[in-house]
Amino acid sequence: MNQTSSNITLGASQRDSFSKAVTKNVIVVALGVTVIYLNASLIHTFHKQQIFNTNPRYILFIHMVINDTVQLTLTILLFLLSYTLYHINVCLCSFIILLALFTTENTPLNLSCMALECYVAVCRPLHHARICTVRRTYLFIGLIWATSTLSILPDLFVALATEPVAFFSTDVFCVRETVFRSPHIILKRDAWYVLLLVVIWLTLLYTYFRILFTARAASADAKKARNTILLHGFQLLLCMLIYVDPLLKTLLKYWFPNSLTDSLFACYIIISILPRSISPMVYGLRDKTFRMYLKKHLLCSLTLVTV
Repeated sequence: MNQTSSNITLGASQRDSFSKAVTKNVIVVALGVTVIYLNASLIHTFHKQQIFNTNPRYILFIHMVINDTVQLTLTILLFLLSYTLYHINVCLCSFIILLALFTTENTPLNLSCMALECYVAVCRPLHHARICTVRRTYLFIGLIWATSTLSILPDLFVALATEPVAFFSTDVFCVRETVFRSPHIILKRDAWYVLLLVVIWLTLLYTYFRILFTARAASADAKKARNTILLHGFQLLLCMLIYVDPLLKTLLKYWFPNSLTDSLFACYIIISILPRSISPMVYGLRDKTFRMYLKKHLLCSLTLVTV
């Protein structure tokens, strides 16, 4: 999660003007509040209806919504801190960065699990109820967190082993590179990103092409899955931009040295906020069952406000 905030890699090298900083912060907060409100409505709808609690697809979906809500909240917090406090304590920064890294890496892994579930539902419908149980779904969610933990926690252990004790009582510009500074961490991060990139893309290509071919020759209900599949693929593509983020930042520094803050701000919107706004659209608006219950929740909320 190197793209935690739009000015994340700048450190003290460049600063926005006051008016530009206010504009960017207003845009980020407005977008964040909108997405978080929609996600909160989805979470409320999920927990109020038993039909969703026993469906593996919706369980995976709501886990991703909760995960993305936490991730978006943390990235917005870091974004605001980068413009207000600018420097914070290393221990506090490490805690926020680790949580943000966990939730950021969870999203592509969660989408891969949703792709596998969709593949079983469309291509192996007779075995879906036996394979995709509620218990196995929660086991997959645990596996997602375990995978992210194995990826992120070594950074903390290396930092504890290589940094002097005095470093953890200092204040820094809160980004991953200023807290986890060891070159071994960078090498590990790049190798892990390449591995995940290959595994997730192989999963994506295999499952989605099989689903598309099956949906083309199957019933009308199966064909409806194609648009959702394409949206899943687009969302996964956006989420996986985090794996090429270090290279992207290097290229931006080279291509736009005089407008780097604006370039990184655009990347922040595309990488951190846009993928989190697609989830409510895919399920909250396009899924008929979820849309029906979500409308009831929103209408009830609107009625309470107007009374």
